[in-house]
Amino acid sequence: MSITRPLAGPGSQPDDEDGELAFMELPKGMATFSMPQIPEPDVAAAHAPALEKLDEALAALRAAPAPGTSITIDLLDLDAGNRAFVDQMLGEGEVSIVAGAHVQAQESVLAGVWRIHVVGNDGALIADAIEVGEFPLSVLAAAQDGGAASLHAIETVAEDDLMNAPAIAAELVDKLAAFAPGTPTHAINLSLLPVSDGDLAYLDARLGQGAVTILSRGYGNCRISSTGVRNAWWVRYFNSREILILNTIEVCRVPDVACAAREDLEDSADRLAEILGVYR
Repeated sequence: MSITRPLAGPGSQPDDEDGELAFMELPKGMATFSMPQIPEPDVAAAHAPALEKLDEALAALRAAPAPGTSITIDLLDLDAGNRAFVDQMLGEGEVSIVAGAHVQAQESVLAGVWRIHVVGNDGALIADAIEVGEFPLSVLAAAQDGGAASLHAIETVAEDDLMNAPAIAAELVDKLAAFAPGTPTHAINLSLLPVSDGDLAYLDARLGQGAVTILSRGYGNCRISSTGVRNAWWVRYFNSREILILNTIEVCRVPDVACAAREDLEDSADRLAEILGVYR
């Protein structure tokens, strides 16, 4: 068999004996907005305190908190029944967050409206709130607190195990030193670079492990992990077959894929007004 082929025309494509062209299977599912199953008006009438909290959330959405800020509505003064009513009204969206052993956050079906739970060392609930903003600041604090300013020093590794990791690490050191609020995200796309297993282990050791894990379920899954370095995140995209399709390290305050945009807050205000309008 010839090892060369014409660029176009007959003979440019493999025939049966050469095998078949293989393409990565594309995702088949995508998460979209769906209205939560809201209670009947006669049921809602027994949960006036919860409806007042949701009115506060609507006012917060209409205020459209600026990037880097949020508005918190405390729910700890509600009884369990009213808190469950709030959860039912808001539904469960596509972004879930675990921040260490104490903080959990769940985006509602309304982008930019987050349910926050904080538990103590004994597992008892010590904070329960709605947080309105692009990203919950309580979670961001967990990602930033205790993080190093730059990459961790590690023992020298054999150069035979490395390809591009030292150069990537030098780039990260430079970008982390230059980072300031408002700085555009700097992403290093590892999927487009030749990297070995040794490279990935080296970068993982230099960055260290962070406290925050974010799962964004949209077109496939995006898993975001904070690192042991402030403003450095590891972002991995998987298709619906759990195949890694994009692997990046991002220097930013929070990766954009986890944040609600201003337009999202405006849309969520309209949707929440529509939901609450059923009871007015």
